[in-house]
Amino acid sequence: MRNEYARDEKTNGLLEIRDLCKVFKGKAGDVVAVDGVSFTARKGEVVVIVGPSGSGKTTLLYLVGSLESPDAGEVKVFGEDICSSGADLIAYRRERVGFVFQFFNLVTALTALENVTLPMDLSAVPLEEQRRRALDLLERMGIDKRLQRTRANKMSGGEKQRVAIARALANDPDIILADEPTGNLDTATGRTVVDILVRLARDDGKCVLIVTHDESILEVADQAFHMVDGVLNGR
Repeated sequence: MRNEYARDEKTNGLLEIRDLCKVFKGKAGDVVAVDGVSFTARKGEVVVIVGPSGSGKTTLLYLVGSLESPDAGEVKVFGEDICSSGADLIAYRRERVGFVFQFFNLVTALTALENVTLPMDLSAVPLEEQRRRALDLLERMGIDKRLQRTRANKMSGGEKQRVAIARALANDPDIILADEPTGNLDTATGRTVVDILVRLARDDGKCVLIVTHDESILEVADQAFHMVDGVLNGR
């Protein structure tokens, strides 16, 4: 069932990828990780890209999130090319995108609450607002008061991933980038995480981009692609 956010491409266009390319140079020769990829995503959409290891899907995600720089092509967010020389990539990463990783990437010595407030601290959000927003996000993700005070290294995989999603939402980004978000989770917990990501698109109008090897996630996609050897193909 499609949602209200994804109906009008002209007014809700958010992410536009055009002819994106990335080549890694190595002793054995060049490796074309992303080969002329193009697609457009809107507010409220879930875009799922499925491919095997080494297909280039994680590199594509990193290009969209500006963790890697493309060799050619454009990544436009609300019409602004973040690959241009004048783009403020630090502000883009802090304010426009939220990352969810397979291995969670939480600061293990910090509590759940501290992990979620950290991005806001880097963005100079006032302390009272940091705490209010973090508690609200953690409660929304099903992290109760006990777990909010628990260090990340004492949590289960599913709990860590829900905290990671709350952290990704801390600065209210437009785009959520999820790299194998169910890769270290059992089937039931992975389903819960996918449902949370879908609700962020449906209820909050986020543009959610998921890259995964798990083809079952394709069933929730508004747009679905397969990626092989750096080339993106429609479902």
